[in-house]
Amino acid sequence: MRLPIALASLCALFLTSSPTFAQEVPPRDGMQLDPTLGLEIGKIYQAWMTPDQEGGEEEDTPAMIPKMFKSVGTPVPRADRPDRGHGTLAFTKDLSHAYAHIKLTDVKVEDVTMFHIHCGRPGELGPIIVDFANNVNLQQGLADGELSVEITNKDITAVTDHAHGLVGTYTLGCGINRGDLQAKMVTVAGLATIAAEGELYFNLHTKTQQYFGDIRGQLWAVEK
Repeated sequence: MRLPIALASLCALFLTSSPTFAQEVPPRDGMQLDPTLGLEIGKIYQAWMTPDQEGGEEEDTPAMIPKMFKSVGTPVPRADRPDRGHGTLAFTKDLSHAYAHIKLTDVKVEDVTMFHIHCGRPGELGPIIVDFANNVNLQQGLADGELSVEITNKDITAVTDHAHGLVGTYTLGCGINRGDLQAKMVTVAGLATIAAEGELYFNLHTKTQQYFGDIRGQLWAVEK
């Protein structure tokens, strides 16, 4: 049986013009992919630590703060303290690790009581996000005036896990959305995000400079 000429012509047109449904592949970016390079150092931040960056004098310490954050002995005014420091905070490319390295001068190591990374803007007293004392004995680690610490996710969660009671209000970690104190930053990737915003700082505390701290340094990106 023969198809009418018009129908036969329509079928032939459909068969010869049917589209091919090949999946389109996006163009490559030319980069060589290598997951093993994730542990290489990526972004690096540095801080010069001085008494001048502290948010206030110890005499301004609020009366209601816990005893552990109050100074013992006679505080020295910021302008009269020679203590200085220079430190770096380096992140691996895969944001699984960070490495802090700090060198101090004119600091009495035997007087050091606490050493932290806080989140906060310059001059602002922010909560603790990394407590170096969880990684190393501070007096032993600073015996030669330098301290090197490896930071992983567990070092950040160690701070938030122990944030209880009145003391916890000073050690409760950093909020992901700043105003949301319930959602905590718990990863090195989060630490890197805050660093990129210019809101991380080193703070070294001593017996006579407990609340505000002895020397402080805001972390800024190293220009390559």
